[in-house]
Amino acid sequence: MFEDETRVLMILPRDLVDRARELAGRTTTSMKMPVSLQIVFRALIEEGLKRPGDADLLANIGRQAEMVRRNRVEGRRRAARDRRDGRPSRARPLTRARRVS
Repeated sequence: MFEDETRVLMILPRDLVDRARELAGRTTTSMKMPVSLQIVFRALIEEGLKRPGDADLLANIGRQAEMVRRNRVEGRRRAARDRRDGRPSRARPLTRARRVS
């Protein structure tokens, strides 16, 4: 489809995906042609990257980065506490993602 493309796996909250599906549906209806979820995400990312200094965009990025940091710190604390208490780790084993050809 594109000359230079990269595949990305994104893990997103269900409500965000639902809102994107709603946007795809509204766009499909207004344009009278199918609009996929992938097209919506690609457009949203592209438009967001055109506004690198937008305060709302930067605030959203900051909130997400803080949430990831808190989750990682809590995960490390929980793992250390479990090791200290002799409990088995609750972490899931790493698995290789299947390639879709």
